[in-house]
Amino acid sequence: MPAEPAPDIDVFLSGLLFFDLVFTGLEHPPAPGTEVWTGGMGSGPGGIANFAVALSRLGLRTSLAAAFGTDVYGRYCWDVLSRQEHIDLSRSRRFPEWHSPVTVSLAYAGDRAMVTHGHAPPVPVAELAGSPPPSRATVAHLGLDTADWVHTAHQAGSLVFADVGWDPSEAWSPALLEQLACCHAFLPNEIEAMRYTRTETPEAALSTLAELVPIAVITRGGEGALAVDGTTGETASVPALPVEVLDATGAGDVFGAGFVAATLTGWPLAERLRFACLTASLSVQHFGGALAAPSWHEIAQWHARNRRPEYGFLDEVLPSETVAGIRRGPVTLGFGDDSWR
Repeated sequence: MPAEPAPDIDVFLSGLLFFDLVFTGLEHPPAPGTEVWTGGMGSGPGGIANFAVALSRLGLRTSLAAAFGTDVYGRYCWDVLSRQEHIDLSRSRRFPEWHSPVTVSLAYAGDRAMVTHGHAPPVPVAELAGSPPPSRATVAHLGLDTADWVHTAHQAGSLVFADVGWDPSEAWSPALLEQLACCHAFLPNEIEAMRYTRTETPEAALSTLAELVPIAVITRGGEGALAVDGTTGETASVPALPVEVLDATGAGDVFGAGFVAATLTGWPLAERLRFACLTASLSVQHFGGALAAPSWHEIAQWHARNRRPEYGFLDEVLPSETVAGIRRGPVTLGFGDDSWR
């Protein structure tokens, strides 16, 4: 029998998209009754867009199913993702009179705190995803009722990479971990991992997760990342790269995109973690999440400057000639003009 044709899409994603407004340069969070001035601000698509943009900038054919408002925030996000970042939005939909979710991110002390306003999308994410298109990988955000489309993607042979978000109830129901049955990899941060597994250390959490999913990865911010790959028997722990953090918004998503790309490339586990840490480290030196994601041009520049021996594997994939850099979106959304249209 002839071999199945390769899918036209490398990675399919579906999830909630936000308009992010980021303030940087804060020395401390504002106290009630006070006003704090910041050293910088930026804006751009956020939420699932962080993952999508980071994947696309790494050269992966990326398709996103998400809800967009027709307000100024939604129009801006649609334009940036489709025109600038070349993400397929054929499965996304625009909804008149639906206010786009907005997140304000306050960056200080090497981390960030967020305030979000939003309403549920007019249709469930599962309806937008529908029957997922064939893809090499799928990115999903886990919930207690993870949608059928994720299971469908898994059954079709797509590698499912899953993450979770902060649980506002702080119940951290262990039942959520039952959703890992259809996943290839799970990439929580250390707080999420310990809370869901009821463990006291990242190492103990990793051991528990390794029994539930083929590849378990725990991100630790400035401490790096650790992982177990049950498909190869590998374990690895790598440190974060020393950088000056401007804004950590979306860094976990950019890390995840780097790990997906490295997995599809077929690198050993330690190199997959190092590459993911590199993409995240480059992103935190810019404003925002999605629009801070690095391109191969920026990765090549970093590699040429540093030539760290543990990153020698990059020589296999970096172009022999300098490639053009990506055009970053505007630092702030221009409400007073139509330049972004």
